[in-house]
Amino acid sequence: MPNTLNPLQLIADRWQPSARFVRGAALATVVMAVIIVVTGGAVRLTQSGLGCPTWPTCTEESLTPTGAMGINGIIEFSNRMLTYVLCGVVGLFIIASRALAPRRRGLTRLGWAQFWLVMGNAVVGGVTVLTGLNPYIVSSHFLLASGLLTVAVITWQRSREGDAEPRDLVGRPVRQLSWVLVAASAALIVIGTVVSGAGKHAGDASKDVRRIPLDWREVTQLHVDFVFIVVGLTVALWFTLRAVKSPAEPRRKVLEMFVVLLAQGAIGYVQYFTDTPELLVGVHMFGSCLVWIAVLRVFLSLRERAEAPMLPAPSGEQPSGEQPSGEHEAVQPAAPAASSR
Repeated sequence: MPNTLNPLQLIADRWQPSARFVRGAALATVVMAVIIVVTGGAVRLTQSGLGCPTWPTCTEESLTPTGAMGINGIIEFSNRMLTYVLCGVVGLFIIASRALAPRRRGLTRLGWAQFWLVMGNAVVGGVTVLTGLNPYIVSSHFLLASGLLTVAVITWQRSREGDAEPRDLVGRPVRQLSWVLVAASAALIVIGTVVSGAGKHAGDASKDVRRIPLDWREVTQLHVDFVFIVVGLTVALWFTLRAVKSPAEPRRKVLEMFVVLLAQGAIGYVQYFTDTPELLVGVHMFGSCLVWIAVLRVFLSLRERAEAPMLPAPSGEQPSGEQPSGEHEAVQPAAPAASSR
């Protein structure tokens, strides 16, 4: 499409947001990704999964819930409407990153990746309703939401750094240990969805809702085993970072993750021994988001990206898109390893 007909280009010609605004918009996508997970959990925990019995409309005759559907219809429909709020926040980030000067194509691509994940998960959510809350589809719905959270966190991180090639702050063995931590944490989340699919919170009061044919207590034990694995890897990574005298920032991120893991583990144990009350299950779902964010922040803290070098402007002119004042942050060359943090 010619630039003169591209609406994003037309906006960019008239509005240049600050780098701080773009960072704020990126953080907003992270917050909304967490909210959509928590509210989706609330739909299931309040037995409102079939509050709207069909999709994309709420009933065969009505787009919105009717009075006869009660609070369950309102809860389910409200969660559907939150998808539009999420799209609005992601759309704002796409527009802001596209209008940012100088232009950062990587940020815009990450924004579009979030948009298509939202659209795909909306369809999966509809299939969830149409299949009567099939537990495998419900699990994939949650995992896609976790994928959206992953891209949102990466986007937030990328909005706070430059576009140069990433440079490791630690050696390859330490990076490999961090990869193992990420893989174990991902497995922990996947097993958690199996626990939910086999457990008693089916998402609707109907006895016809299908469950994963596994003993949820045995799957829970496997889930707990992976909790210990992730905690052990976290402790091992912290001691390794100290041993190799890494920058302070990665060690701080690992400590933050350790605290989040302890809190999440405590909530998990309480909910298990109190027969999984709905409120604690909801808090545990929120905690799973915080754990995954902490894991990603640890992983991303082990490398840095400086500002990409810019070509000098001809004849002393200001580079295209740059403001003569301090509107945008100054470009800094890549720092040596000893002073990177």
